[in-house]
Amino acid sequence: MSIPSPDPSDTRFDVTAWLQGLGVDLPLTFVIHAYAVCILVGILIAAFLTNRRLVARGVESGTVIDFTLCALVLGIVGARAFHVLTHPGDYFYEGANLWRVLYVWEGGIAIFGALIGGAVGVWLGSKWTGVRFWTFADALAPGLLLAQAAGRMGNYFNQELFGTPTTLPWGLQVDATNAAFPAGLPAGTLFHPTFLYEIVWNVAGALLIMLLGRAVRLQWGRGLAVYLMWYGLGRMVFESIRIDPSEIILGIRTNVWAAFIAVAVGLVLFIVQTRRHVGSEPSPYLPGRTPDDVSARAKAGRDGGVASVYTESDFTDGDAERASTGSDSHALPATSGRGA
Repeated sequence: MSIPSPDPSDTRFDVTAWLQGLGVDLPLTFVIHAYAVCILVGILIAAFLTNRRLVARGVESGTVIDFTLCALVLGIVGARAFHVLTHPGDYFYEGANLWRVLYVWEGGIAIFGALIGGAVGVWLGSKWTGVRFWTFADALAPGLLLAQAAGRMGNYFNQELFGTPTTLPWGLQVDATNAAFPAGLPAGTLFHPTFLYEIVWNVAGALLIMLLGRAVRLQWGRGLAVYLMWYGLGRMVFESIRIDPSEIILGIRTNVWAAFIAVAVGLVLFIVQTRRHVGSEPSPYLPGRTPDDVSARAKAGRDGGVASVYTESDFTDGDAERASTGSDSHALPATSGRGA
């Protein structure tokens, strides 16, 4: 019943060799790695689900693409940078090939770095599209967990980031020739499939956020807060049984510290936003940035006049409370806010 290690032929697809078999020669080697495919699938899942959740809130379909352009690039940069900085011994040593810092396809990206870089990207996307930062973050939360679940399959194909030895029937087989195989252990030793544990945990978290969103309106960043707490709690457990090298601070792995910080930030964010905003968001857009507002300004500019597209609620702190009673001019039907 143990989980077999993947066949090496399943971890990569040599496009160059395949084309040569068809009589087409490429001047370079082009290989598609399973790890990269898993990440791509995760991105597509997150984008699809986030777009649906944003549309349900009243955002124009396709807006998620604009956010993706910003968040994806900065998220990958942040993820790789965080991993390299927390595993310096793997990249900076005498005679090391420093270009390996850029070899993302070999594995080695950190979700906590991706969150930092991605958050900056979402902030930029918010400024660009006019969609509120919190609206997008809450819409993204379940899709992000599903994307991480898909990405963890990449760890399986790379045979990396597994846990301590185990005798459980669902133990993971790892090739004894694998560089990550612990020295001194006999071939055939099974290991905790931490990738599988996290997949199950993340899928459960995504379902939890969507169900809670229907029951208590996880808006104003509360959906993101639940994500941080849920993922952080799980990661603290899974990270503690991993045996891959990691920087240690006060006897604790750096990613465990990062997970603890994520839980703390999520808890504080949930409490603060719950106290500050007792109702629904008045609009998924920033003041004056709805598509109608933009069109009105463009029309006014063509006509040579100036049109006001702001309402009183755009300049006060009581918008959430008024939205809960339906008095705000931007307020959405209650049904559209419950699922966000």
